[in-house]
Amino acid sequence: MSHIIQTLQAQATRRETPCGAGSIVWHVWGVGDGRQPPVVLFHGGSGSWTHWVRNIEPLVAAGRQVIAADLPGFGDSALPPTGGDADALVAPLAEGLQALLGGEPCDLVGFSFGGMTAGLLLAEHPALARRLVLVGAPAMGVTPNRQFELKAWRHLPEGQQDAVHRNNLGALMLHDTALIDGLALELHVANLLRDRMPRRRLAHTDILARSLPRVTCPVHAIYGAYDALYKAWITQLAAAYAAAAPDFRGLTLIPDAGHWVQFERPAAFDEALLAVLSA
Repeated sequence: MSHIIQTLQAQATRRETPCGAGSIVWHVWGVGDGRQPPVVLFHGGSGSWTHWVRNIEPLVAAGRQVIAADLPGFGDSALPPTGGDADALVAPLAEGLQALLGGEPCDLVGFSFGGMTAGLLLAEHPALARRLVLVGAPAMGVTPNRQFELKAWRHLPEGQQDAVHRNNLGALMLHDTALIDGLALELHVANLLRDRMPRRRLAHTDILARSLPRVTCPVHAIYGAYDALYKAWITQLAAAYAAAAPDFRGLTLIPDAGHWVQFERPAAFDEALLAVLSA
């Protein structure tokens, strides 16, 4: 385990809320300044809280309490009681946030699958968040077909798997392939091995666009300019959000970044995120 992960884990308070036969694990940093709500982070598919490894300290330094979930079925969290996709996560996440925050609305930030999940959650429970920030979220209905392909790896001998993981990181997650080896590969492999929900399908629909009309809080979007989910179709995202979200506040594109934008260009991403959180 890398030093940065060990350090962040040592600084966090671990909280658990009920989920199926086990619990959702939440990692909490900081106490906040009492004037702003907690920032709650939802990670992407085949991920864990470590998708935010480069962004937690800047948020805490800005005076925010940060709560990062391992979503049900990922990381250290149990599977949801029923179902195997984002819609199955709504009930246990709503219960968990209510238990953690006592009804106080948070600033909810969701990456990729976690952004889609956050949209579904707030469509059903709009009072849970003061604002929603969607980072590289899928399911906006603007792409005519899937824009990337990943290679299978589970059937391969262990010695041949890393080459496939490197390929998949370059195909989906990172625009700058020089960043693949090292921390990115370590986190990616560790998270894949704990993914118990591999048959997700909603990300390839328009379910987020269909859910956003019921999200009443301000909605912001931050994407890497080279996000592999959208490629040339990313130019249509702002209009799609404006058509779907009643209170859409704008799309920020981070230059020279792909899908995992908060890892690839952390300084530019953190600046954009803190700007929308303080808007």
